[in-house]
Amino acid sequence: MNSTIRFVALFEALKGLVVLLAGTGLLSLAHQDLHALALSLVQHAHLNPAGKYPQIFLDAANNIHESRLILLACGALAYSALRFAEAFGLYYQRAWAEVLAAASGGIYLPFELLAFLRESTLLHATLLIANAAVVWVMVVALMRRRG
Repeated sequence: MNSTIRFVALFEALKGLVVLLAGTGLLSLAHQDLHALALSLVQHAHLNPAGKYPQIFLDAANNIHESRLILLACGALAYSALRFAEAFGLYYQRAWAEVLAAASGGIYLPFELLAFLRESTLLHATLLIANAAVVWVMVVALMRRRG
């Protein structure tokens, strides 16, 4: 069981790292011309800028302000800090981290189930099964801890 919990700890640390890198990327866009960048991406993908979906993307780029980017980056930093704390606690077998992992994994289960029921893809099935497994492992660990 300890190796399984440590695997979950490493997975949580990886999630924190990915989100931290994404947040850092958002901050790097703070002083950029986002419309020009979005238009460049649309053209690079050989999409018609007047098409429905490319236009939605371009409109979103026009409506993102620097303060919103900074707010999103701060949210990413907070999420990363939570994932790193959870990973640390799980790695060192702390009960509070097992509770946090069970709760944070359990929060996503209804949304992942709905997503899977709406569109039964391999990705949705994998996310649902992985999160359910993490919740199960944490609940079992907590029950063993209680004796």
